[in-house]
Amino acid sequence: MDDIVIQAMAKWPNVPDCYGWLGLDARGAWYMRDAEAQACASFKAACATGVANAKGKGSKLQHAKLIAFIGRNYRPDAAGRWYFQNGPQRVYVELEHTPWVFRVTSRADVETHTGEPAAATEVITDELGHVYLLTDKGLGLVHTQDVRVVAQLLEDQTWPLRTLASIDIAPQFGFVLSPAADPCKLP
Repeated sequence: MDDIVIQAMAKWPNVPDCYGWLGLDARGAWYMRDAEAQACASFKAACATGVANAKGKGSKLQHAKLIAFIGRNYRPDAAGRWYFQNGPQRVYVELEHTPWVFRVTSRADVETHTGEPAAATEVITDELGHVYLLTDKGLGLVHTQDVRVVAQLLEDQTWPLRTLASIDIAPQFGFVLSPAADPCKLP
């Protein structure tokens, strides 16, 4: 976590948490979701409908330094809700699929959407055709551009493969897709 964030947390310890305003899509892109976007649809539903419901997805963040700042200060809480610590405020993240999106090279090098290296131990697929990696960072979706690479690595027996039902992915790996919809969120 950035030093400036730690200092802000100490200076202002009682800032309320923020829900619904930040989303992470299946390709590792961050989206700012203003009130209009949140009113259109849930983040997952907006992602599923694609261009037809672009307002519901929000505005894709483009500023490299802001994206890097979010990445350095991105983590889960004890309940499996992922957030970005923005100074003294926790900004909980709406996830399209998983808290991580992985890029994979033909040499089996794995990197998170935040630019951190990860060590993969297993490939998981679901009935919808999604491909996930289990890593030392946790579970994440493989970026669509790298699914072919992972298929080749599976043929080379680089990692074992198992299949799970898509409905079981988040509960089994302990993350919450929508903290804003979570009835257990703190007031």
